[in-house]
Amino acid sequence: MGEFDDVAGSFRFNQADADADIRSAAFAAVRQLTQLHGNLTAQHLSGGFQFRGRRIPLINPQRGIFKPQQMQQLLSIKTVYPRPGRKVWYDDQREVHQQIYNGDETVDYAFMGSDPNAADNRWLRDAFNSRTPIIYFLGTAPGLYQAVMPAFLVGFDAKSLKARVAFAPSEFATAEPQTAGERRYALRMVKQRLHQASFREMVISAYGGKCAISGLPEPLLLDAAHIVGDIDEQYGQPTIGNGIPLSKIHHAAFDAQLIGIDSDFKIHVSKKLLDLRDGPTLDALLNFHGRTLLPPRREKDRPDRDRLALRFEKFKSAA
Repeated sequence: MGEFDDVAGSFRFNQADADADIRSAAFAAVRQLTQLHGNLTAQHLSGGFQFRGRRIPLINPQRGIFKPQQMQQLLSIKTVYPRPGRKVWYDDQREVHQQIYNGDETVDYAFMGSDPNAADNRWLRDAFNSRTPIIYFLGTAPGLYQAVMPAFLVGFDAKSLKARVAFAPSEFATAEPQTAGERRYALRMVKQRLHQASFREMVISAYGGKCAISGLPEPLLLDAAHIVGDIDEQYGQPTIGNGIPLSKIHHAAFDAQLIGIDSDFKIHVSKKLLDLRDGPTLDALLNFHGRTLLPPRREKDRPDRDRLALRFEKFKSAA
């Protein structure tokens, strides 16, 4: 194993072993952050992680390709979701993530600048040659990231100024996927996570971070409920009109057909619940019977009436 030189502030002896130790600690730190927060903010990432009493960064705030000074090999790459001026960020959601959704086995990652021999791009090339596992911080909204790991550089094209990235089918994998089937499966899982994360952020942002039933203003306690499940190819698309931000208890009741919302945005509570009297938690559901769904900030982001009508038929059938 490598040893840390407190005086020089660098590793000596076996740098490869030291890199492996730091990388393992970075992966564990990011895994813990993800378990705590789900989507990670720039603030979550800015603290880096502790390794043998020293703080090591996870990203460079100004650049997408990052190698800490304490390491020989690349640690992370990131794709930033841009902050538009007056436009609402989620209006361009599909365009920003199109290459992820269009990918089959791998996705492209653009070089920094136009010189393939620049330092950042050499780090990409070295990671490609060594098949080093890295962390991909994938932007899901302005200032928010999903950590996808491990990722591997499986292509490096100096002419097109792009690298190709593949994902492992398991977060604990130590080697790149060996077959096309493994790469397709892993990318499909990344797409699913991206869909879920982006859909949630879009829907909750559209309503100003509030539950559309109760008005609860705490995004950490909210889910983005699908009106029509994404298994439905015709109506289940990840659009704002197919989502409603709900507190976790209201989301559970909505999914269980204990709460219904008709095409006029009126809230209905199931007779099963109306006939019960069991304390303040149940009252928090019953009190909204007959009220109208709280609207999003923009008229165009209201729930789609046709989808609500389809979903409300299921609610009535379950009554």
